[in-house]
Amino acid sequence: MSRVQCSPTKFLRDESAQGITEYGAILAFVSILVAITFGLTNGSLMPAISLAFSAVSEQLNSMATTASAASGS
Repeated sequence: MSRVQCSPTKFLRDESAQGITEYGAILAFVSILVAITFGLTNGSLMPAISLAFSAVSEQLNSMATTASAASGS
């Protein structure tokens, strides 16, 4: 029996795409939350993120220098 010939009740019970639909809904919800967060912070969030990434970068550079010195390279 082809998909076109299925009865309406069988079609309604078919949950083959339910998972991807739920992931899409979660992704849309998170995207809206991120947009609202950036909108409400009036630009104050960007410097904080930049500062955090700079700190991580400095720590990684420091660790790389220490590892390089310890290995004698």
